[in-house]
Amino acid sequence: MTAPADPFTPRLLTCDVLYTGMGGAQSPGGVVVVGETIAATGSPDDLRRAYPHAREEHVGSVIAPPPVNAHTHLDMSAYEFQALPYFRWLPEVVVAQRERRGVAGAQVGADTLARLGSGGVGDIVWSPDVMDALLDRADLSGVLYFEVLGAFPEHAGERFTALRERIEGWRARGLPDGLHLGITPHTPFTVSHRLMQLVTEYAHGEGLPMQIHVAEHPSEPELFATGGGPLWEHRLKPFMPETFAQIIGRDPEPGLTPVRYLDELGVLDRQPTLIHMVNVTPDDIARVARAGCAVVTCPRSNHHLECGVFPWTAFAAAGVEVAMGTDSVASGGSLNVRDDVAFARTLYPHLDPRVLVRAAVKGGHRVVGSRAPFIRRGETWRAEYVW
Repeated sequence: MTAPADPFTPRLLTCDVLYTGMGGAQSPGGVVVVGETIAATGSPDDLRRAYPHAREEHVGSVIAPPPVNAHTHLDMSAYEFQALPYFRWLPEVVVAQRERRGVAGAQVGADTLARLGSGGVGDIVWSPDVMDALLDRADLSGVLYFEVLGAFPEHAGERFTALRERIEGWRARGLPDGLHLGITPHTPFTVSHRLMQLVTEYAHGEGLPMQIHVAEHPSEPELFATGGGPLWEHRLKPFMPETFAQIIGRDPEPGLTPVRYLDELGVLDRQPTLIHMVNVTPDDIARVARAGCAVVTCPRSNHHLECGVFPWTAFAAAGVEVAMGTDSVASGGSLNVRDDVAFARTLYPHLDPRVLVRAAVKGGHRVVGSRAPFIRRGETWRAEYVW
């Protein structure tokens, strides 16, 4: 009769990429676990020499703390995913399935993140009802960014007053530990220059983090350079002031980009997190780096909507902190950032996968203002460390 295995026999768990939450990642990597306690981390060869009797097992591609979904829309979690070009996806998915958007979808999304053991979330909250529901979730951590829209400058004051009253009301009710309020001025072209400035200064003064969708689709730089193009003609014109210049408070001109506009408006000085940032110029990247803004890329969503490829190596070379998000289920396909990491490995075959893993963990935690758990000696081993 074979004796049962000693539960305290060391186990050497090896992987292709190890990120402990500290410093840089390493490849390959390993973790020695004794019982439920982490005894050591490092290179597999070093660990084999230090623990020659350890039972070795290759557990997967990555060992790391759970990734942070640094940008998503939980209230769209009941949508059916469809990969369509951007200008088809908006009416055929977002509008066509709008009855599925709301509290029920947000609860499904929050349940999914809890099941995935997510390291945190940066969620864009579209309605007060959704915010009320998510603020009751003690199992969420991260930032809930309330979304602001308002392209008419003359309405900026009343829009801002309503926003401030809502934010102050939610803060007064108290938030679960680890959950914070933030604000999302939706985009530089759906929020007037006046409202953008009011919101930015308020957020800065109150210590509220911000996210802004910027340069997602190739039509956005064209809009700022010309005041027209497909984004204006096919999506915005019926709902906006007479001219784009009224929204941004200046004339469009060649060389004006969404990033340059935000920079010259003073918004980047307040270090909002910038989402997507696909269709940018070298000057845009330099401006973001100088301001110290972080960016969040959503690789699957950008691919599915045919928006382009985030220039990761250029941002990394400039020293910009990069995090990862799924965007909505409707565009990304799931809420699992691990899926975006896996997709990014095919999208960026020459980028070191250690960079991707670190972005999903450390970059995400920096964006939402939290800290990753450390995989180190003396800490408890958790099964969710294996991706």
